[in-house]
Order: sequence, then C-alpha cells, then structure tokens
Amino acid sequence: MATKKTPTYILALDQGTTSSRAILFDARGRIRGAAQKEFRQHFPRPGWVEHDANEIWSSQLSVARAVLRQSRTAPASVAAIGITNQRETVVVWDRKTGRPVAPALVWQDRRTADHCRALKQAGHEKLIRRKTGLVIDPYFSATKLSWLLQHHTGLRRRAREGQIAFGTVDSWLTYRLTGGKRHVTDATNASRTLLYDLKTGNWDADLLELFGVPEAMLPEIRSSSECYGETRHFGDAAIPISGIAGDQQAALFGQVCTRPGQVKNTYGTGCFLLTPTGTKVVHSKNQLLTTVAWRLGDTNTYALEGSVFIAGAVVQWLRDEIGLIRNAQDIEQLARSVPDNGGVYLVPAFAGLGAPHWDPYARGLIAGLTRGASAGHLARAALESIAFQSAEVLKAMEQDTGRKIRQVRVDGGACANNLLMQFQSDLMGVPVIRPRITETTALGAAFLAGLAVGFWKNQEALRKIWQADHTFHPGMSAQRRRDLTRHWNLALERARGWEAPDA
Repeated sequence: MATKKTPTYILALDQGTTSSRAILFDARGRIRGAAQKEFRQHFPRPGWVEHDANEIWSSQLSVARAVLRQSRTAPASVAAIGITNQRETVVVWDRKTGRPVAPALVWQDRRTADHCRALKQAGHEKLIRRKTGLVIDPYFSATKLSWLLQHHTGLRRRAREGQIAFGTVDSWLTYRLTGGKRHVTDATNASRTLLYDLKTGNWDADLLELFGVPEAMLPEIRSSSECYGETRHFGDAAIPISGIAGDQQAALFGQVCTRPGQVKNTYGTGCFLLTPTGTKVVHSKNQLLTTVAWRLGDTNTYALEGSVFIAGAVVQWLRDEIGLIRNAQDIEQLARSVPDNGGVYLVPAFAGLGAPHWDPYARGLIAGLTRGASAGHLARAALESIAFQSAEVLKAMEQDTGRKIRQVRVDGGACANNLLMQFQSDLMGVPVIRPRITETTALGAAFLAGLAVGFWKNQEALRKIWQADHTFHPGMSAQRRRDLTRHWNLALERARGWEAPDA
C-alpha cells in the first residue's frame, strides 16, 4: 500500500490594494514559487476609491493556480492556505447568488469624511475610541458600510432579513474559496471596522446601532490561526484554510515581532508601523490606533499602530499619472541623480493624512520649488515623504509606550530601495533592519496557517526562521535631522485642511 505523502508547503494568499499575490513557502520559510497580478483601481469622483470585488476574487484565484502550476506543485502537497488582505475595504454580496451588490469601497476612500465630521460634532468620539481603540475616520469600514446601506435602495432591508453579507476582503475570499459555506473573519480584521469592542472581543450592539448596521449581515469572528473550512478550487485534494490576518498584523507576525518594544514598518501602498503591547489593551494618547495584533486560541494580543495612507502609492503616482518614471524601481536612480532634495518637499496627502494627524481634508502638496528644481529633486522628495511620515509615527509610538525604540524591522516592496532605507534610518536615528525574506506579510499568513495544522510546532520555531539581510545605521547629524524635519512640518501644515468645509 502506498503511503500518504506529507504536505511540504504552505500557500499564502496576499490580497493587496493594487495587486493579488500568491506565494508558496516551505518549512524553512523559503519562497518556492510566487505569482502576482495587478487589478484595476476605480476613482469615480475625487476622493472616492473603488474595486470590483469579482476582480479581486478572480485575480487572487488565478495567481494561486498559477503559482501551483509554475512550481509544479500538486494540491496534495499544500498543507494549508493562509489569507492576508487589505484591511477596512468593504465588500457586500448576496448570500444566495454570491454576487457583489455594490462596488467594494477601498480603505483609501474618503467619501464619508462629512459623516465622520458629524459623528465627532455629535460627541461620539470618546465612546468609539474607548470601545474600538480607533479614531473616527473614513479609513475604517463602518462609515463606508453605512454609506452603502443608505445609498443603495432596499439594501438595508435585505441586510436585516439576512439576504446580504458584509465582509472585509478576507471574508469575501474565504466565502468564495469555500463555495459559500463559511462567512467568517478573524479578530484582526474585525478590529478595523469600528464595530468591534476590544474588551469583549465581539461585535458591539451600541456601535451597530450608531452606524445603522444590521447584525445579520456580519461574519462570525474567529481566531487568526484555526481551520475555518476547506477549498477544492485547486483540484480534487481539499486544502484547509487555516490562517487569516489583516496585512499589517500578518507582517508583524511574519517579522516575529511578538514582544513589546519590537517594531516593524511595512512599506506598501501605505506605510504601517506596529508594535505589540501584550494581552492588555493600551490606549494611545498620541493619535495612534489600538488594534488586535492576532488572536491565538481565545487570547488576543494587542498592538499600537500608526497608519500612513500614501507611501509606495506616491511612486505609482509619479509613474502612472505624472510619467516621471517608467518603472517603480527607476525612482532610486533618479533620486540619486541629486545630492539632496534641493529644498523640495512633497506631502502625499492624496487620501488625507493618517496617523498622527487624522485629517481627511488634507490634500497633496509640493513645496519649496525653485527654478533649479529638477525631476531628481521631485523623485527624492517623494521618497523622503515616506520616511518623514514614518518617523512621525515612531515618535508618537515612543511617547505612548514610554520606550526608546532601539531598531525597526522593515518589509514591503519599497524596503528594497537602499536610498530610502538609509534616509529612514538617518531620520529616525535608529538602525533599520531588512530581513532576508522581505515578503513578511505573506509569510505571517503562512505562519498562522502552518501553526494551526502543525506544519510548524510553535512560535519558537518561527523565530529560528527569521534572519536579517542588511542593517542600515544612522549617519545624519542631529542638526541636519532637525532642519529637514522643520521644513517638512512647514509643508505639512500647508497641506492640512485643504478641502475642509466652512465651519
């Protein structure tokens, strides 16, 4: 009798804001195959950002199939699937047909800025902050969901009657992968909706009433590492789906930043710094977010997070809208064509400002232009804007935790940019460490999935996998750092409140 072959891989599905990726990891955390596909971004009005949920699904399914095909991996060799996703993005679909009933409203979408302003004026900020650990901002899911329920005729009634399902992208993918059998989310994604109570770990009745969201449309909240269901989309073998985490929490887990005082920064479409705070909720006094880092078993680990809305997206803007570069990788060479920014500062507030400002009315701005300003200066200013925003968040994080941060682990596409990483280290004044495996978002999802099925024994086994690739050490003088920061703050102040309505 033939013996059953032991599965040798974990498949991570990394569904991001601009592309869907699938990465195959082995037991040593090494990448054995990868596939990626960009999908369309829709901007129907200024400040509005939408996706087609069906395109999210089809692109994610196609890259998952592609990575198995290209690596010649049989589905039976995959021990489990882990999902990580763009957070806060709202998908609503018909439970019977499985079809989306509206465009997916992306986390960058700012159409609910006035709704958020009204909630603040009505005095709800303290309640929301206490229950959710979040601030009132269009960034989060609840006001987007409320907008859809208000602007699509009959949708609220159908939701109350249980005909309509809501989910963040993890819920949508799990629903499709399981053939509509599972409507679930994990605690990390639930904690980004403005509908989740950090203390109880459940959907909150007061918040549901405040935002007018019927409980019947919500997914079941589960841990970040358990078997949610199986998929047969890749052949006869049933593969368990056993890990779910929002992209930034997955990156934190993939960087093995599991102890208070450790910090990771992910350079993707946006920039996101997180530091774990343990099993107790720590509320920020400096406009950072309190969020669930992960739930293992029945225990939540929490984190403080600073969210920068536009990071790598500013490079995409220079490529796609301005035509300054052909490929995103070209920006480093262009930025190195000049010795410094030449006094040029770019504030990429295309979707408002995130932490620690939370200004949905801010807009992008270029300041300090002279006749001698060149394409190189603009490229350098764009890269530096990513580092300036991240440094602001790190400072707030140190104030909240009362700890001096000793190093920052980095990941995401832009961490391959040596000029940016060196400037980031200079500006923060701490070593910046790039790991050998930079796909830590996908790796974190794989870790969570693998732990659930025994592919990895425990978290100690994961720590042995993580390895540093390169460390950038600060070399900038304190005076130079202060001068650059002062001019950044001047530009930042001019960008704030640009589209604010009259009081």
